[in-house]
Amino acid sequence: MSGALRALLAFLVLAFLAPALAALADPVEDFYKGRQISLYVAFPPGGGYDIYARLFAPHFSRRIPGNPQIIVKNMEGGSGVRAAAYISSVTAQDGASLGLFLDTLTLGKALGGPGGFDPEKLVWIGRMNATATVALAWHKAKAQSVGDAKRNETVIAGSVPSNSSSFIPTALNDLIGTKFKIILGYQGSPPMALAMERGEVDAIGGMSWEALQLEKRNWLDDKLVSILFTQGARRHRELPDVPGLLDFAFDERSTRLLALLGSGPDIGRAIVAEPGIPAARAAALRKAFMEAMGDPAWMAEAQSRGLGLDALPGEAVQAIVAGAAATPKDVLDQARKYIGP
Repeated sequence: MSGALRALLAFLVLAFLAPALAALADPVEDFYKGRQISLYVAFPPGGGYDIYARLFAPHFSRRIPGNPQIIVKNMEGGSGVRAAAYISSVTAQDGASLGLFLDTLTLGKALGGPGGFDPEKLVWIGRMNATATVALAWHKAKAQSVGDAKRNETVIAGSVPSNSSSFIPTALNDLIGTKFKIILGYQGSPPMALAMERGEVDAIGGMSWEALQLEKRNWLDDKLVSILFTQGARRHRELPDVPGLLDFAFDERSTRLLALLGSGPDIGRAIVAEPGIPAARAAALRKAFMEAMGDPAWMAEAQSRGLGLDALPGEAVQAIVAGAAATPKDVLDQARKYIGP
C-alpha cells in the first residue's frame, strides 16, 4: 500500500471517528480538570460551617468530573452578605466559585436586608444538614408542650428581637395564642441554658440540636427537658414527634408566614454556586454533591466527628428559597413586626 493511500485511509478513519470521539468528550470534565474551586465560607476557621466545608470538600471534589481541588476560603462579613455579593458580581460566573453562608441569609434578604445579591438567582447545589434548632422547657415548668404554653404563662429566654429564639415565640403568641413571656438579652444558648437550670426561666427559645446532644446529653437521657418545637418549617428527620412551625399553621396566610420564618433551618448548611454558572456545570455539581453525601466514607467521617447529615438536593433547596422570595408583601410586613429592625 502506497504512502498516499495509507494517508488517505487514515484521514477517512479519523473523519469517520471524529463525531464519536467528540460525543465522548465531557466539556464539564475538560473545564474542571486541573482547576481549583474556591469555596467561600462566611465564618471564621474552626466554626461549625467551616468544619463541615473542610471535611466535605475532598469527598465532593472526587465526585466532580475532572476532580478539581476545592480550596476553602473564609470570607466573613454579614454572615454571608459579603461573600454572596462577591460570588454574584465579582467572580467569573463560570462555576469555579462556591459559597456556604448562614442559613437565614435568604430570610434576611426577603425582609429587606442588605447585600448586592439575590438568593433566588444563586444556584443552590445541595444541603449537607438542616440546622435544627429547638425550643426547650425545663422539666419543672408547667408548660411541657406548645399546647400547655397556651394555658400557662411560660417565661422563655431569648437573645435579641431579630434572633429566632425571640421572634418565633413572638409569632406563636400572636398567631396561636401561646403565653410566652420573652426575656431578652441572653448572649447565646449557653447563658440561656444556665438560666433555665437555675430556675430563672421556664424555657429557652433556641438551642442547636447538635449542641444539645453533644453538650447537654444528660438533659435528654435524664428527661430534664421537653422539646417544644423545632424552628424549621418542617419536622426534623431526627425528631419526627416534635412539631415544626408548619404544624401550627391554620390558614394560607399563617402557612406562608411560618414557612418564611422557618426557612432558615430548612435551607441549613447549603452550598451555592454563582448565578451565572453554565447549566451543565450546575447539573454536574448537583449530581456530584448528592453522590458525595451518600458516600460511606463521608458518612463514616461525619459520624466519627459528631456531625449530623440530612442531605437535600439542590433543586429542593432552590424551591425553599423561591418560596421565601415569593412571600407576599403583607406577609413580609407582618414578619417584620415580629423580628423588628
